[in-house]
Parts: sequence; structure tokens; C-alpha cells
Amino acid sequence: MNENITKRNELLAQKVIKGLESRNMSGYYAATREEAVKKALEIIEEGSTVTMGGAVSAHEIGLVDAVKNGNYNFIGRDAATDKRAAMLAAYDADVFLSSANAMTEDGIIVNIDGNSNRVSAIAQGPKKVLFIVGMNKICDDLDGAMKRARNVAAPINAQRFGLSTPCAKTGACMDCKSPDTICCQFLITRFSRHEGRIHVILVNDILGF
Repeated sequence: MNENITKRNELLAQKVIKGLESRNMSGYYAATREEAVKKALEIIEEGSTVTMGGAVSAHEIGLVDAVKNGNYNFIGRDAATDKRAAMLAAYDADVFLSSANAMTEDGIIVNIDGNSNRVSAIAQGPKKVLFIVGMNKICDDLDGAMKRARNVAAPINAQRFGLSTPCAKTGACMDCKSPDTICCQFLITRFSRHEGRIHVILVNDILGF
């Protein structure tokens, strides 16, 4: 990555981390994907039960493979025979891996969900929630974060899943009520009552959607 972009990302990440800390959440900056995986494995204790939502970013940096091949009890819904049971297991897990559709510079996390298993686990249940977030997802404010989630993340995910939604065809949110909509639940995480529960690793990279 261009050194000027990297420098900007380092400075911006420090602002985001301060915002997270003011909201009783923990933030970290990783200059590379490898550093991000190393930091994540420091947060995830060996022997932990680990589950996840549809966190493309966690796959992209190699964290999911590291957990699967390490000393952890990984429960993945994609390979599970009973997908509902795998999703329900998330609520009693030690660690839930996720990403964000968008974040603000002052540490607010925005997520949109279709089945709502991801946003519900972020809100309540797992002992720890670990977000892997590329710096491409940082927005000026909450309005910008909501626009990004609806007009960037949602259309791309709808296309990725082969859904028949207006945004999959136009590339922009149409505020639809399609049976295929993935914009069923919106979660804005602005504060955590539980210190040490929510951790965000900001990665100097373009990750996810």
C-alpha cells in the first residue's frame, strides 16, 4: 500500500481507537494482515469456543483458517449439518468473529443483517466479540456509515448471494421490502456496558465489502 495512505490510516486509526475506548470498547491497529491475525490470536484464548457470522474480512486475513487449525473449538455454520444449531451455539460461545459494514471515526459500529443471527450475537450472548475491520470501512459520521452500509455493503452482499433485490440490480439501496432483502435488522453499537467484551482490530487494508 502507498506509504502516504498507510500514514493516513495510522493516524485515522488512532482517532477511531480513542473513540472506541470512550465507548468502553477496545481498539487495535494492525499494519498488515499478518499483524491482525497475531493480535486476534492474542485476544482469543486457546481452548476457546469460537463462532462467527458472515465475516468475509476474517477469512481474507487468514484468521478463520488459523482458528480452524489451532487449539480452538470452532463451530462454523457453513459446514454444519444443523445450521440453526450452529447459529444458536454462537450465543454461548467464548468468542464471536465478525466484521462491520461501516464504522465512524469516533467509534460507532454499524451492521445490517438479513437472518439477524450476526447482529443479535453482537448485541448479546458471546463472552467476546472480535471485529476485523479494514480501513476502507471508516466513515466521517453515523450518517455516512449508514449510507455506506446500505449503498455499498448491502448491494454487494445481495449480488454475492445471488439475491433478487433492487439493489442487486441497480447497485444502490432502494429501501425495498423484497422477500430477499438482507436489510432486515440494523444494529448501531455506540457503547458497551461490558468492559472487555468488544474488540476491534483495524487493518491497514481494503477488506470485505
